[in-house]
Amino acid sequence: MSANAAAARVLYVLVPLGAATLLSAAMAAAQVPASFDTSFSDRTMRVDYFHTLRLDERVITLDRVVDDGPWAGSRTRLIDDTNLGMYLFEVADRATNRVLYSRGFSTLANEWETTPEGRREWRTFHESLRFPWPKAPVQVVVKRRTPDRRFDQIWSMVIEPDSRFVNTAPPVPLGRVWTVFENGPAADKVDLLILGEGYTEAQLPRFHDDVRRLVEELFRYEPFKSRRADFNVRAIDLPVREPGVHRPQAGAPRRTPLSTEYNIFDSERYMLTRDNRALREVAAAAPYEFLEILANEEHYGGGGILNAHATAAAGSAEAGYLFVHEFAHHFAGLADEYYTSDVAYETGISSRPEPWEPNITATTDRQRLKWRDLVEPATPLPTPWPKAEFEARQREYQAKRRELRRTGAPESEMAALFAGERDFETALFGRAPFPRAVGAFEGAGYEAAGLFRPEQDCVMFSRNLVGFCRVCQRGITRVIDLYSRP
Repeated sequence: MSANAAAARVLYVLVPLGAATLLSAAMAAAQVPASFDTSFSDRTMRVDYFHTLRLDERVITLDRVVDDGPWAGSRTRLIDDTNLGMYLFEVADRATNRVLYSRGFSTLANEWETTPEGRREWRTFHESLRFPWPKAPVQVVVKRRTPDRRFDQIWSMVIEPDSRFVNTAPPVPLGRVWTVFENGPAADKVDLLILGEGYTEAQLPRFHDDVRRLVEELFRYEPFKSRRADFNVRAIDLPVREPGVHRPQAGAPRRTPLSTEYNIFDSERYMLTRDNRALREVAAAAPYEFLEILANEEHYGGGGILNAHATAAAGSAEAGYLFVHEFAHHFAGLADEYYTSDVAYETGISSRPEPWEPNITATTDRQRLKWRDLVEPATPLPTPWPKAEFEARQREYQAKRRELRRTGAPESEMAALFAGERDFETALFGRAPFPRAVGAFEGAGYEAAGLFRPEQDCVMFSRNLVGFCRVCQRGITRVIDLYSRP
């Protein structure tokens, strides 16, 4: 280490994948956190870093440590007990190794690993960790989930909050913040922040209307409906000169403040931003735990990653579904339950480990099923449903969908196709033997065989507007409690 690095008192240490360290053992033995006021101040510390990887090779390097505005999170629920995410980060007191704060999360990087290109090529992703500003030196540890669902340490760094290499300047507000509704102090509520992308100054009234319309759509569904009082919702105006976001496959290039784009992993409907630093700089203007970007686009698309961000095309005929479905990925780590659409990820793998997501499983063993307490004794496992008829129709439907995209058909034709499919599925599922039972329905997580979902239909399975199944509702409730309960 150089003299300058030593003087900075900010140390980052790369740890070989799968390495077991004395520090991890000590931290695991000290899980009871101290009080918030003893350990933290009222600011937010943000650690930005670069995550470079190919398959199982990875290097993580520090970008910077900055002030990210007032702390908006819970002051009592500091340790994450949900066991969600492909990754977990922990913040531990340097003197005692006591874990003070933790959160599970996922990243675009771990999705990249599952693509064919991710097995051949190196790629770098920018990521962030946010936690209350520590009063004393802390050890920040990032862990990655192994196939047997444990977390192994992959990176560690020591941060001294009074180091001159930690930037304590408050963030510079970008955009205009406004309140959709507010039910109480940020520390006691779930704080959702919605960012407008691709709206011109003249179109900002449309953005405001889109926000209100889609927020109301979210709170139509349980458990959001019953827990509305536990949320605050704010939004940020980010006007642009030219409407829309970047659509590479459509030959519609755009440069927008958040760099939101379609064509993630070469999927014409997968929309996210890769520019995490820009996203975080804008979001720092308002209290938040969760972020959703509304794109001023009619083209069907969206995306969502746990504790990163979600997106939805606000002008799509399916905008309500997109907003709710993608937010559920981001908010509660819910998996996609559908399996017939084209995806960029590797599929057809015969043997998979048990997924960490709460709403899909690789087992039909009644005693090992994650949601076994919700399954009636008379419900068979696996649970019969009209799978063959559904798949035959899906082959026709997906072929039509690909042809519409190939020929550049207007979105109205895609909307009509979606509506016809909704009518067919509603009728088909209505005459099924277990239309509302909780069981184990084969076909989930992009796999036709070997993975199972809890109910026949759900917002995470289809666009049929049936709401969240009971297992998904329970998963969402746990996250609401993490941010809003004493």
